[in-house]
Amino acid sequence: MGSTIALLTDFGVKDTYVGVMKAVMCRICPDADFIDLTHAIAPQNIHEAALALLGAYRYFPPGTIFLVVVDPGVGSTRQPIAAQTDAYTFVAPDNGVLSYALAEARDYRAVELREAEFHLLPVSQTFHGRDIFAPTVAHLANGIALDRLGPALADLTTLPLPRLDVTPTVITGEVMHIDHFGNIITSIGQLRWDGPDLTLQPRFAAGHTPQSFVAGKLRVILNGHQVEGVRQSYSAVESGELLALVGSSGFLELAVNQGSGAAHLKATIGDRVEVRVS
Repeated sequence: MGSTIALLTDFGVKDTYVGVMKAVMCRICPDADFIDLTHAIAPQNIHEAALALLGAYRYFPPGTIFLVVVDPGVGSTRQPIAAQTDAYTFVAPDNGVLSYALAEARDYRAVELREAEFHLLPVSQTFHGRDIFAPTVAHLANGIALDRLGPALADLTTLPLPRLDVTPTVITGEVMHIDHFGNIITSIGQLRWDGPDLTLQPRFAAGHTPQSFVAGKLRVILNGHQVEGVRQSYSAVESGELLALVGSSGFLELAVNQGSGAAHLKATIGDRVEVRVS
C-alpha cells in the first residue's frame, strides 16, 4: 500500500499544474495515494492556506505527507523546506504556511530542500511545485530519510497568530475565514459543548485555562450586529435568520441559515468580533 500524499494549493483546477505535480510524483512513487485537500485557496493567500491546513491535517492517517504549495515568493530567496512531526510530514515553502499546524506539534524537525538529487532538473524558477516540492514528496513516500534532503533548520518563518483576547466578561477575536457558503469563521475557539454550556479552551492565547459559559447568555457582536446566544446547529433558527454557532472546527461562527452570513453582515477577513458574557 502506498503512502498517502495530501495536496493543498492555490493552483485551481483550470490549468495543468496539479496534474503535472501528480505525474512527477507517480513516476517516482507509483504506489502513492493522493488526496486533494483543496486547490481553491485564494491566489497567494498564505494565511488562508495555513488556516486550511490547521483545520484539516489531524483527520489524515498517521504517515501522511502534505504537499502545500502557496508560494508567492517562488524563485526568491525564500527556502523550500520539509518539516516532520511524530505523525506527519509537511513539504512547503518557508513563508509561514506551516505556522499553525507546526505550532500544535509537540516537536518537529525541519530541513532545507537543498540536495539536487531529489529535485527534477533543471529547476524552473517559476514552478518549484513541480521541480522541488513534488519530487521531494515522492522520495519521502519511498522512504528517504528527512536528513538526506538538506541541512537542518532551527527557525522557520511564522505568521502572526489570529487575535484572541480573553477576559471574564469579554472575548475578542477576529474573522479568520469566510467559507464557500458565506459562513464567518472566527478565531474564538476551541469551543466544546457541555450540555447547555460552552467550554472555551483558547487555541491562540497562551496561558489561559478553560472557561465555561452559559451559551444562551452570550452576545456576539460583529460590525454593529448583535446575536443573542450561541446555537448548536443551523436549523436552530428559521431559514434566512442570523445565528451564532460552534462550527465543525470548534471555532465560533456567524451564519445565516440557508444564506450567507458574510453578505448579511458585510464581513471581511480581519474584522473584530466580540463575545460579551452576561
